[in-house]
Amino acid sequence: MEILIWIVVFITTFLLMEFMAWFTHKYVMHGFLWMLHKDHHLKDHKSWWERNDLFFVFYAVVSMYFFMIAQFQFAVAIGAGIAGYGLAYFLVHDIFIHQRFKLFRKADHWYAKGIRRAHKIHHKHLGKEESECFGMLIPPLRFLKNKK
Repeated sequence: MEILIWIVVFITTFLLMEFMAWFTHKYVMHGFLWMLHKDHHLKDHKSWWERNDLFFVFYAVVSMYFFMIAQFQFAVAIGAGIAGYGLAYFLVHDIFIHQRFKLFRKADHWYAKGIRRAHKIHHKHLGKEESECFGMLIPPLRFLKNKK
């Protein structure tokens, strides 16, 4: 029974991270820490790295903290849920959408197309205001409709 609870804690943490990503993206990245996120919208640099990558580092540190403390029973499951979301975010955002590595270029699935459409709308505005679609894995439903 305990393993089932660990799995539920992992999945719950993973799903809550989508909300955390949305909240952080909307109110922190497009808010008071815009100076770190701006280079992700305005490609005014030639580096593969962006200041925006510091947000990924922040969540990696939070995940490692939960692995290291393990002072309460499900800390490792929470750390794993955060790390799992970080991996999913990296695969979807950095590799699939922004093609930091040239993989998954011809994905032709309705969900993949919906995520790409929502993210394209997010990057339509170059400033911190007027953006929309701040989540990553759960885009607004209108982007998931099958459009050719």
